[in-house]
Amino acid sequence: MDTQTVPSSQATDTRKWSTPTPPDTPASMTPQSESLSSSPDFVHLPDRPASTGTLPSKDFGRTSSPPESLRKLAIKGQLMASAATTPSSPTISVQASTNRQQQDNQQQKAHEKEHHDTLLPAPAVAFSHALRSLNDLDGGIGGFGFTGQHNPIAYNSPYSQSIPSTAPGSPRIPPMRQNSGCVTPRIRPHATTLNIPGMTRSRVSPDGRIPERDVAAKLVVIMVGLPARGKSYITKKIQRYLSWQQHNTKIFNVGNRRRIAAGVIHKGDQPAPTSADGHDDHDPHDAPKRAATILLKGKDAPKITLEEDEPTTLDLNEHRDDSAPKDPIDQSAKFFDPKNEIAAKLREQVAIDTLDELLNYLLHQGGSVGILDATNSNVHRRKLLVEHIQQREPKLGILFIESICHDQNLLEANMRLKLAGPDYKDKDPHQSLADFRERVKAYESAYEPLGKWEEENDLQYIQMIDVGRKVIHHRLRGFLTAGIASYLTTFNLAPRQIWITRHGQSQDNQLHKLGGDSGLTERGHYYAQALYNFITFKRKEWLIEQKNKIASSTFPPAPGDHTPPYPELYQELDDKNFCVWTSMLKRSIESAEYFDADDDYDVKQWEMLNELNAGTFEGMTYEEIAQQYPEEYQKRSKDKLHYIYPGVGGEGYLQVISRLRDMVREIERITDHVLIVGHRSVCRVLMAYFMDLTRESIADLDVPLGMLYAIEPKPYGIEFHAYKYDEAQGWFKEMPNYRPQKTTDRNN
Repeated sequence: MDTQTVPSSQATDTRKWSTPTPPDTPASMTPQSESLSSSPDFVHLPDRPASTGTLPSKDFGRTSSPPESLRKLAIKGQLMASAATTPSSPTISVQASTNRQQQDNQQQKAHEKEHHDTLLPAPAVAFSHALRSLNDLDGGIGGFGFTGQHNPIAYNSPYSQSIPSTAPGSPRIPPMRQNSGCVTPRIRPHATTLNIPGMTRSRVSPDGRIPERDVAAKLVVIMVGLPARGKSYITKKIQRYLSWQQHNTKIFNVGNRRRIAAGVIHKGDQPAPTSADGHDDHDPHDAPKRAATILLKGKDAPKITLEEDEPTTLDLNEHRDDSAPKDPIDQSAKFFDPKNEIAAKLREQVAIDTLDELLNYLLHQGGSVGILDATNSNVHRRKLLVEHIQQREPKLGILFIESICHDQNLLEANMRLKLAGPDYKDKDPHQSLADFRERVKAYESAYEPLGKWEEENDLQYIQMIDVGRKVIHHRLRGFLTAGIASYLTTFNLAPRQIWITRHGQSQDNQLHKLGGDSGLTERGHYYAQALYNFITFKRKEWLIEQKNKIASSTFPPAPGDHTPPYPELYQELDDKNFCVWTSMLKRSIESAEYFDADDDYDVKQWEMLNELNAGTFEGMTYEEIAQQYPEEYQKRSKDKLHYIYPGVGGEGYLQVISRLRDMVREIERITDHVLIVGHRSVCRVLMAYFMDLTRESIADLDVPLGMLYAIEPKPYGIEFHAYKYDEAQGWFKEMPNYRPQKTTDRNN
């Protein structure tokens, strides 16, 4: 039986009431049941009976508590016991006097002395019961008093614990849409956390794309920089990368409008803004709304569109006569003079019209990222754009990207590249270059780089110097801006080749089985040998061609010269390595066995290059899947891009895109040659990135066994070649005018 002890120093103040014991009081609670401990200095007091579970109240002492002195005594003894280290069922020690009768007499005298201060007569309960009641009053329920502090010696009776109910449970009520906040409807913008198609999912975005509701997650990218600084090159790369990541992205370049107005190209030949789905989103009936109409001096000015970072059309095959009458709107370099107020107003209006088209795309047409490709070379213009965006939708994100070029060799090469553009096509190159340089000087006279104004207004910006050699960030927020910044650091213009092919024929290929980890067949090993011989030959051939280009480069560019020379990038041609990357599956590793035996190649296995995991369907044929799982087969046939194979580890194409994101950045970063020996889904995804294919084309792209693709990055895009394996000759033959097409054989 649990006991409690009270120090003997307090025993003289203890009162033992002689009132009759109630008939229902257990024998253990009577005073006669108290016994001395084995030590003569301690007396043990018995535990009280099970708690009734009633919460003590302030009036508790009126019915069951001893007088006030007893309350003080009990509380003091409890505090002393709390300071000591006691077991879970503590005992309160009482240092007894040698004479029990003397204790009783002292208690009786004290009671008679203080009885006049007591409002109620002495309770008819045992002393031990009174102590327990006071303990409850001080400790509260479950050992917690009114102060909220846990009492370690609180009494925890097993009888006070609730007994589980045997009644049937109530039916579950499904949750209902509500707003637990203090304002209805909700006005606070929703969280703009990471959205990755295929890797994230929510009620408003079941496919993982940025939902229409989350306007704050969308982004307006505003390019900044002088002409010939590579802005268009950067915008195309960003658009291609974000579109490949399944974010709807489009470039809005006002140069196309200016060319139509200037007569350089016809409206029917105007390239549509580049978008993620590859469709022409221009509505021919909306042309009057997009045209820039300016009212000057009560008359309508010609409807023109201008692109500030590209030269306008001029007749450069003839000498200009400054004394000849000028057109109402001069399109020469003088038009870009900051002192030309009329031209400045026209340029501002065209910029706003183009920006409105971009905002409509983001707010009403499902766009996620809109890129405004223009010069925006001063604070006044950038402030005008920011204010217009915030008036339309203040929650939209804004990111400035400035391209700066300090390298004179690189700048000269960029200027020469402009001469191959549509504005200077078939024009005298000397006069074209002179006019272009004059226009650049006009911009430089009023150019204001990103910096103080953007920082004072807490705006995001990225400065790229010399095409990624140096990158400066300021206040980047959001997953899109962070992803763009990381991607921009991988840029380089080094001449190199990127080769992509599937492995040789495997044993599972023969049986038309999905997935697995089988080795190559005999035919597959022959393919591996032919691949090594052909790549080694093309590697040497490429080196000779590059050296010949450097030796024969001329200025002005001769007919047939498509790219300008980059002398500083050709200094290490002989030192270029050749990387061979495979997956961790046998058929891919064995296809690179001849490269691995040659010390002139660097071979590495990558798990992210593994084939798409078919989950439950691994090792099955398409025919077996159609027979045993017809519903899954039909589901995949309707939407292969978003379909995910069932079972442990099952993947889809969006999952492959996500795990190849770092691989693409690494390919963009390195300056060496690389050969990727992958699998069908991997090759499809990589080809879609480099060739800027639409999302509808990724899962159905024809990438059969025996095809080899070569990609050479260029300042204006890529140079693409396709080769087909000739098994009889053990060699590869180039396929001229190759175009990606939809697959017709699901087993190939």
